[in-house]
Amino acid sequence: MNLVEAIILAIVEGITEFLPISSTGHMVATSTLMGISHHEFTKLFTVAIQLGAILSVIVLYWRRFIQSFDFYFKLFVGFIPAVIFGLIFSDVIDQLLENAMVVAVMLIAGGIFFLFVDKLFDEKKAVVESMPDYKKSFIIGLFQCIAMIPGVSRSAATIIGGLSQRLTRKAAAEFSFFLAVPTMLAATAKKLFDYYQSGVSLTHNEIKILCVGNVVAFLVAMIAIKTFIAFLTRHGFKLFGYYRIVAGIAILVMVILGIQLHF
Repeated sequence: MNLVEAIILAIVEGITEFLPISSTGHMVATSTLMGISHHEFTKLFTVAIQLGAILSVIVLYWRRFIQSFDFYFKLFVGFIPAVIFGLIFSDVIDQLLENAMVVAVMLIAGGIFFLFVDKLFDEKKAVVESMPDYKKSFIIGLFQCIAMIPGVSRSAATIIGGLSQRLTRKAAAEFSFFLAVPTMLAATAKKLFDYYQSGVSLTHNEIKILCVGNVVAFLVAMIAIKTFIAFLTRHGFKLFGYYRIVAGIAILVMVILGIQLHF
């Protein structure tokens, strides 16, 4: 992977991580088109640059992170289901990750669902405008487990979970961002640990590429989050639904053409 390829992937990560369109599918498709998806460092890079995206949430919402311990307890409660499900079904998840058809189908299915979300969850009936309580946090955490199926999108699952608990679109999206911090941090730490356990060490150039990737992902994610909140509040989910359908069909075509996607 060269620096240009790293910047492109980091831009894709920054844009897609917090949008309900599956960052995994986009990262794999992008790295495949650049011919680097089969490299072990690419797989590490696509996970490690999530740190930059995580930092964007902390910087944008720093006041929330210093308000009270109650904030962290709610995040922990929402994080618990993903830990439990991840440990129990890790082998199944790994098998699903190797199936590009699953990603394509889930993108399309989720896109179709998104076409009706705004009617299903009427914004006028939402009652929670800030942080959910502990019960709602846990239920949203259960929704996050659905995102272990590749192509579902972690942000999509958690935002829908928030809407199901009568959060406003803005509150649901923001809690999805907050819940991403411990979830993505744990996933990144595990990936880095597994990488070093394999006995492979990073070269000086790879460390530089990782640093640049995280900086780019951080900057792009900040813009994406602010833009997404404004768009979602005004226009809802329908456009994301159409986009997911198109993206799913694109991956489906790649599979049919025999292009190897390395998840």
